[in-house]
Amino acid sequence: MQKTSLVLILFLIGSLSLNAQTPYNWTFSASKISNGIYEIHCIADVSTPWHTYSQFTPAGGPVPTKFSFAKNPLYRLDGPVKENGKMVTKHEAVFGVDVKYYEGKVDFVQKVNLKGNAKTNFTGSVEFMVCNDTECLPPANQKFTVALD
Repeated sequence: MQKTSLVLILFLIGSLSLNAQTPYNWTFSASKISNGIYEIHCIADVSTPWHTYSQFTPAGGPVPTKFSFAKNPLYRLDGPVKENGKMVTKHEAVFGVDVKYYEGKVDFVQKVNLKGNAKTNFTGSVEFMVCNDTECLPPANQKFTVALD
């Protein structure tokens, strides 16, 4: 019994240590702007000294942030995803291009118009990569769902 408890405790401590090492956190929400119009907020909070890349990072550079949204007949997207945060543009010799990235928080916002008086979910995913001055983590994909009502 004691060995089982010890193994379980060590496993939990190891799991917490791995989670603590992730230098980013994503949160997703919807805010109602007016009748039938919503903004979907996809907020990346990246720990210093890490950063995440803009959607507009040029070819040949690191993996840009990319959103994919599930099709739904109950709403339509209104324009492209906008970026709100302090963008840094810097020439990265390792990539040979000027990269665009965000340190700290960046809010990616997609405007959505509901068709009629409906309640539905907005579902999608975001592919992204985080780097610091010496290394990059492999690209990751985060799925999300937010309610529109």
